[in-house]
Amino acid sequence: MKHKLKKLSLILVVTLVFGSCKKDYLETAPTDAVLEPVLFNSTDVIIPVLESSYRTMFAFLVNGTDGHDQFGQKSNDLASDLMGNDMVVHSQGYGWFNGDYRLTEWIQPNPSNRRSDIAWFFYYNIIKQMNTLINNVDAASGDLRVKESLKGQALGLRAYCYFNLVNFFQQTYKGNETKPGVPIYLEFAIEGQPRGTVQDVYDLIIADLTAAETLLTGKTRQSKVNIDVSVVQGIRARVALIMEDWPTAATKAAAAQTGYTLMTDAQYQSTAAFSSIANPECMWGSQITTDQATIYASFYSHMDIRTSGYAALGGQKKITKALYDQIPTGDNRKDRFVAPGAGDEVDVDYNQHKLQVPTAGSWAADYFYMRAAEMYLIQAEALARQGGASEATAKTVLETLVRSHYPAYSASTFSGTALLNEILLQRRIELWGEGFSLTDIKRLNQGLARPSGAGNHGSPNLDPIVYTTGAADPRFLMKIPQREIDNNGNMTPADQNP
Repeated sequence: MKHKLKKLSLILVVTLVFGSCKKDYLETAPTDAVLEPVLFNSTDVIIPVLESSYRTMFAFLVNGTDGHDQFGQKSNDLASDLMGNDMVVHSQGYGWFNGDYRLTEWIQPNPSNRRSDIAWFFYYNIIKQMNTLINNVDAASGDLRVKESLKGQALGLRAYCYFNLVNFFQQTYKGNETKPGVPIYLEFAIEGQPRGTVQDVYDLIIADLTAAETLLTGKTRQSKVNIDVSVVQGIRARVALIMEDWPTAATKAAAAQTGYTLMTDAQYQSTAAFSSIANPECMWGSQITTDQATIYASFYSHMDIRTSGYAALGGQKKITKALYDQIPTGDNRKDRFVAPGAGDEVDVDYNQHKLQVPTAGSWAADYFYMRAAEMYLIQAEALARQGGASEATAKTVLETLVRSHYPAYSASTFSGTALLNEILLQRRIELWGEGFSLTDIKRLNQGLARPSGAGNHGSPNLDPIVYTTGAADPRFLMKIPQREIDNNGNMTPADQNP
């Protein structure tokens, strides 16, 4: 499958860049590999290819599917949260994402155009484009600083894709370093590659991010749609957190948050708080205008009842009573959920108001992939795990974040395990709905532990079927797409995830 998709991807790029190229032009070169240096010989050609890849981040019809639970990165983020402890599905609705909620979607017998198949294509398609850019930009004509910026962004985006792939298709890093990860591609390849080890994949991710940080230092990006040095540092902080490399996680998270301002109360309560990349906390996202919106097949269709999408048709996503009750009165984050007893037939109790379109009735709404609050939480956790004198700094970092929402907050009484648990609780509250639940369950070596009863999972809400699991449950892993195993000569059925 790999070489077929690589050829298709290259043809798509050629069409994008050159529009109405004559057919015989494409037929004169013997291979795709020969075409690349000819086609990508100028930054004027490479820039729109990179811009196209950024647009792929929120694309509908990925891999030809027309499912309304497929809209790029945020569909994977939502699926990951629904597989965790803190998000409840109100009712059956139209059924989108219910398989993820019940932990059946990722372990299906690999039909085409379902979650694992689409995620595989989604990330590897971007990786193929980034490989083309990385391998040709140095020799292309154009300003050196522009070329360095383009290469740095491509390395950062490739690392981001491999990081998502290895975490979807294998358990967490620690303790699984020698287990199969995902195939590694750095250039055009006729033959499919075997699954590299988890360690191999992380080594590549770190190398890409290290090079990207050097290339992007001192460069100004066009907009928050583009990866810059702060985003690279943020991805590196995420990687270090999962690897339990606490010093690196703390250092990179502190560097990444520099220059960003935490939201004020008024900004946090705005409907545009999490749907406009103009937000001062937003570090990286997609700007989605009305003409680019994917309407019903979009994140906000499934999240915001003020759209005419699936959230208003029974598929509301709610916070658990268990987590809601741990947000103290006076913390403005609690106000972004419907208080018990205040709901109605559509805007039900515990329904979320955090993730909304800026203007009711409009589909123009941006997607966030990283914001500064996450960096504060990574820094605080990484410092707390180092113990000793680092605990005091961890408390200060945590207080800075939480007091932006809850001025009366104090972390002074916490230490040791209690401090770490408090940071992890604040992480669940602060990042609710932003795509981190399953990754955190895996990296913390926890099983699923969904609270039940009134306001939590189960009746009268949609029954999630699965309430508890052991750590490292096989249902936490996406299956390798069957057509990958069928078409990749370096894979056999024995390479499939359990």
